[in-house]
Amino acid sequence: MQSQSATCTLARSITVAAGVFAPGHLGELTRYLPFDLVDAVLQETGTVQRRLRELPSRVGVYFVLALALYPQCGYLRVWERLVAGLQDLPVPRPGEKALRDLRRRLASAPFEALFHATAGTLARPHTPGVSYRRWRTVAVDGCGSIKVPDSPRNQAYLGKRHPSGKEAGYPSLRLVTLCETGTRALLGAVFGPVCLGEPGYAARLLRLLTPRMLLLADRGFDGDELLSAVAATGAQFLVRVNASRLPAVMAKLPDGSFLTRFGPVTVRIMTADITITTEDGTRHGERYRLATTLLDHRTDPAHTLVRLYHERWEIESTYYALRHQLLTGRVLRSCDPHGLEQELWALLTLYQALRRAITEAVETQPALDPDRAGFTIALHAARDQLALAQGILTPEDAPTDIGAIGRAVLANLLPARRPRTSARAVKCPLSRYTNRPGETHTRNSLRITALQISLHADPDHGARYRGATRPNRRDQILQLMRAHPGITWSTAQLANAITGGNQRSLSAQLSQWTAQGLLQRPRTGRYQLHSDWTTEPDLTHNPKP
Repeated sequence: MQSQSATCTLARSITVAAGVFAPGHLGELTRYLPFDLVDAVLQETGTVQRRLRELPSRVGVYFVLALALYPQCGYLRVWERLVAGLQDLPVPRPGEKALRDLRRRLASAPFEALFHATAGTLARPHTPGVSYRRWRTVAVDGCGSIKVPDSPRNQAYLGKRHPSGKEAGYPSLRLVTLCETGTRALLGAVFGPVCLGEPGYAARLLRLLTPRMLLLADRGFDGDELLSAVAATGAQFLVRVNASRLPAVMAKLPDGSFLTRFGPVTVRIMTADITITTEDGTRHGERYRLATTLLDHRTDPAHTLVRLYHERWEIESTYYALRHQLLTGRVLRSCDPHGLEQELWALLTLYQALRRAITEAVETQPALDPDRAGFTIALHAARDQLALAQGILTPEDAPTDIGAIGRAVLANLLPARRPRTSARAVKCPLSRYTNRPGETHTRNSLRITALQISLHADPDHGARYRGATRPNRRDQILQLMRAHPGITWSTAQLANAITGGNQRSLSAQLSQWTAQGLLQRPRTGRYQLHSDWTTEPDLTHNPKP
């Protein structure tokens, strides 16, 4: 029994910054937010301390980032974790007021600059799940459920509206991000009051798109102006279109899709019924209408694009990680708009650092999909390393070491993605989703046993729209002009040529269709089919890499 009671002594070596800068670290995450980067950001934003105090600015940056790592802890408890592994060093023991003043002295500028310095794509092009053909897939979406303290200044900044018309319990921020779907890394982010729409925020992120990207987006981002701005960047897009839109048919393709124009951009429209069968035998489905700038049905089959659109949902995992894993569903700390900006930029920076640690670990294993890496596992490993003050600097003898966070991720890989359908219930007393008419989705998460994609020409388009028995007025005029190319028509001639035509209302519609790029006006009061509609469309316009 004596051998079972034997003991051993373990000695740990810790490398930290010297002097009053020692508490300034994030454990192993410091490798991705190094001292040199933080110092450069402080210098750039003019927030370096004027005299060296016990709490220099660099320490303040890491302290605010640590607040995002421990949302459930107060200022003093977070500081204790920063210095927990530094017992043998003469580190300061500030009070709560000193730490609060440190936050105010830094403001939000260095954290915004730090996020922009770390944001961007992380994976290599050959990493599984990152690219479609030669384009890296990215997604844009918004989140309006991040709650902030119910203080007078926050109310004045954000308001307390709710879609149901009732007053919400807490003011909310709207966060819109551009995300790499393969790794869920952030390329950019904007936020502000929820009263501003998501498309307006998304327009501020389009500068981050490149011709090597394919943007995936939901039907709230299908406006002509926004999609024209996306196309102007050289990027491709695959966007779900609102069912109420009835685009004119420019040319029909063999797979049932057709070409049309959204403003100055020629797009391809695909309509698909997606039906799933769950393990309990229940069948339910939904109709998807997608618009894309990938016009060639031979190189980009409709079935492939419909399945690819499902990758858009990866951005929802980004918001789940931010709201429920990092914030653990809690309300933000700050009671004024400047503090909220600082806190949210710090949260996004910390999230990006964790994603970078995960991606570097995954890419050491060939053919490993980043979907199998657990964000929660990386988060807990990062918290452990911060409390131990371990891995702050990359070892000189092992520059490619993935560290304890990477080893934890690889040792606890998630199973391969299973086809499932999840509950469509939002557990909130003011939720607008609680009593949705015609809701057929299951209230439980079930395994999908069969998935069927049925592609067809859009049955809601043209003749059968809203019970009509003949093509609508726009389609009648387009068919008439297509049958007589080169002829210019007056409003009176068009009104007489179609049954039930009213010249006054038709004149306004002709002006609208001209602005949409369907018609052109060679001279006052005369119309003809736009030249792009009289020529054979170029299906292979996509630029080569």
